[in-house]
Amino acid sequence: MSPTMIRRRTATVALTAALLVPLAACGKGDDKPAADAAPTPKAVNLTVLAASSLTDVFKTAGAEYEKTHPGTKITFSFAGSQELAAQVKQGAPADALVTADTKTMDGLKAETGDATVIAKNRLVIAAGKANPFKIDELKDLADAKIKVVLAAPEVPVGRYSKQILDAQKIEVKPVSQEPNVRAVLSKVELGEADAGLVYRTDSAKSGDKVVTVDIPDGQNAVASYPAATLKASKNAEDAAAFVTWLSTPEAQKILQDAGFQKA
Repeated sequence: MSPTMIRRRTATVALTAALLVPLAACGKGDDKPAADAAPTPKAVNLTVLAASSLTDVFKTAGAEYEKTHPGTKITFSFAGSQELAAQVKQGAPADALVTADTKTMDGLKAETGDATVIAKNRLVIAAGKANPFKIDELKDLADAKIKVVLAAPEVPVGRYSKQILDAQKIEVKPVSQEPNVRAVLSKVELGEADAGLVYRTDSAKSGDKVVTVDIPDGQNAVASYPAATLKASKNAEDAAAFVTWLSTPEAQKILQDAGFQKA
């Protein structure tokens, strides 16, 4: 082989090698994710059992929590606190619990973590539209002509109602006793009752469907809302994060904007 041909072959080999080096480098890089790629949020589905009086505000709070915690989906199950307690004791799959009284929560210490009160509420009289009986104080509810509906005594709002009526020595014979505060309010809204005792926050959501009659603090009761994780939760860490979040300024603003009092 002539010297000229040898020089040409050597140049060709060198050029081929130079071209293959960056291609090889690219191939190796493709096997690894980009160093600054954001990790995919962990998908978490939380089930929260909550008192009926939290229905509207928790829907708002839940949407805000999901927005600020990508990957987390919250499903709420609303009912009277006594119903929620029964579900917990029966082993219903859930991650956290929020009741409308501390008594119900205290009875579930074997099933829950430590509870924290996240909000408070007070009772009002919800009178029928236009308030035809001119109800303006508790003692008016004793009038036999007025159809009054109350929550059942085992329901927190029913227990609070009995407490304030007994304290004022007012005897009321309800036309029905309902399983939760929403059912009491519905009876008044539909005209099936002339008045009922409900939480201030529920009456406020009715707009002009009912007339709200305030009860003086000295004659009223304060409802406390404790929240706790459930020991049977399969998402203990995420459930605890949500319960903790309920006491943050962000969550507290949502609760107070809805009419709940600061815990």
